[in-house]
Formats: sequence, C-alpha cells, structure tokens
Amino acid sequence: MTRLRTPDWLGSVRQWHWVSSALCLVGLLLFAVTGITLNHAGQIEARPVTTTVEQALPDALLQSLRQQAGAEGAPEEARLPTALRHWLGERAIATGGRLAQWSVDEIYLAMPRPGGDAWLAIDLRAGELLYEDTDRGVISYLNDLHKGRNTGVAWRWFIDLFSVACLVFTATGLWLLLRHGAARPATWPVAGLGLVIPVLLAILFVHR
Repeated sequence: MTRLRTPDWLGSVRQWHWVSSALCLVGLLLFAVTGITLNHAGQIEARPVTTTVEQALPDALLQSLRQQAGAEGAPEEARLPTALRHWLGERAIATGGRLAQWSVDEIYLAMPRPGGDAWLAIDLRAGELLYEDTDRGVISYLNDLHKGRNTGVAWRWFIDLFSVACLVFTATGLWLLLRHGAARPATWPVAGLGLVIPVLLAILFVHR
C-alpha cells in the first residue's frame, strides 16, 4: 500500500503552528487569567500597603542640592545626584535612573510601577524628605502587566512580539483547519460560533 507523502510546505505550517503555540503558552495563560481579573476588578478587593518616610537631609547634602537647583541654566528635569541616590539607598529607597523635576524650592520624583506607585519630594527650603510607597498587591501587578501600564520599554516590546507570535499561531491554525476541516464535519460550525457569539453579544448587549 502506497503511503501519501506529506507536502514539505504543510510540514512547515505545522512546525510554525506548534512552535508559535509553545512560545505563546505561558503568555496566553497570563493574559487569559488577567483578562478575568480585570473584568471583575470591582469584585476583587485590593488591600494597598503604604510606607511613608519623613526625614531631614544632612546639611552637606542639602547645601549641594540647593547649589545644583539654584545654578544658572539648571535643567528642569535631571537625574538625582549620586550622593543623594546613595543616601536614599541606605534607607531602602531605590530611584533607578529616573528623571526628577527640579526647581529652586523642591525636587520631585514620581516612580510609578506595575501594581504600585511611589514618589518622593525634597523641600529644599526646609531640608526635609517626604517619601511614600504604595503596593497594591500581586493581582494589581499582573493586571498592570496585562495593560502594559508603567512597565517600561522591554515589556512593551515583549507584548508586541507576543502578539506577533499569537498571529502566527492563529493564522497557521486556520490554515490547518482549511486543510483538514473536510474530514471533521463539526469544524466549521464550531469555528463559526467563535465569530458569531462575540458579534451578537456586541450588537445586542454592549451599550453605546
């Protein structure tokens, strides 16, 4: 009995399909779960934890900051000086390479992140630091990853590449359905439901 040989291009489609599905597996799980948590955000109670630090700056550091802020041609946005970052690090306040807002009276740095927020303000006249950090929990963190909120360039690139992999996965899956659907009578009715159900829900129940 002669066995039919699978065309080379069909084998390539199958390979692209399983490779893209493997790449998308964990990402699809993450986005599916966070899709549910975002849809029920009002029912999922968050318990934010806020940490506040109020402290006077050392005189030498304060004088250096005043000189830098009052210098002619000083930028309105600039990174915190190394000495200040080191002093903040000793108090478990990480600022990274973010740009702060500088004025003669105040230095202000916003530090939003997925699942939380933080900011610090230095009153250059009074010489006092006020720092506040709010952590909204794991679910809020995952929800912000889903939305790409305050996640940085690397995560946004990941979302774009993940979306491309999903497109490859769905396109090759559709091609395989076209190839083998004739042998499975339920294929196209089920695939059609995947289109008809969301369209009907959008038309009948989504408010405009």
